Amino acid sequence: MLWLLLLQVWASCLWMGHSEVVTSFESSCPQFFFREITPSEALEPQKPAWICQRYKNQYFFATLYDRNMRIPVYSAYIYQPGPGKRPKGWLVEPQLMGLAYPKTMEKEWTLISRYNVSLEKLSKSQAILQDYKNLTGLNRGHLNPNGHHHDYSSRMATFTLTNIVPQDEKLNGGAWNNYEQQTMIRKTQGCNITYVIVGAVPGNNYIAKGRVNKPSYLWSSACCVVGNNHMKAWAVIAKNDQNQVELLTLGELEEMLTQLYSRGQVSLFDSECPRE
Repeated sequence: MLWLLLLQVWASCLWMGHSEVVTSFESSCPQFFFREITPSEALEPQKPAWICQRYKNQYFFATLYDRNMRIPVYSAYIYQPGPGKRPKGWLVEPQLMGLAYPKTMEKEWTLISRYNVSLEKLSKSQAILQDYKNLTGLNRGHLNPNGHHHDYSSRMATFTLTNIVPQDEKLNGGAWNNYEQQTMIRKTQGCNITYVIVGAVPGNNYIAKGRVNKPSYLWSSACCVVGNNHMKAWAVIAKNDQNQVELLTLGELEEMLTQLYSRGQVSLFDSECPRE
């Protein structure tokens, strides 16, 4: 019995050393942020979780998750669009339940059948599929969209419920989709590499009997390197009950978010990204 206990402790330490839920992005997956500079602490919720989104033993993006609201605060990634089919199926984040669980995202049924996890236990740590059933006027809105990635694994990695918010269905299929699929193509012309941070401002309404917050706003920001040392940046924001997207400068978005979050000055990117 002592040997078994020691083995469990050792295994737990191994998971902690390679965990997907991490203590900071700077030490675990900084590559998704321009110059490895993360957004300011003004965006951090009361119960945050820093997730290096891992699928098939590879990190694909980073998400700051709000454990109370059960929605992401933001997801950060590198824009690399490519052709391919839209994946099917949804994943969850095991380590939100504890670091002893698998370090890669899994399907709900995998955790239930292979790891003896109850749906009740999983639901206490994050949103689950049941939360998004029978919605009216809303659907599952990606922050980090699968269409901004170049192969199946990277697209599949975006299909985790820690990257999803209840989004107005007309906005999701309309103006927001136009920004993701058309405006981004135009804006990134000439960019060598584009860093993106997409987020959601919590609102006053909930789905799933108060379990999952419906954001009041969705926002997106980008900073890209053009040529050897020239930078350009842009941003958008949308109310989550209207089919409209407002194009902004990076500085304008940061000022709006500073007011909306009311936790101090919001900074999304390194100071080299132009605010005008």
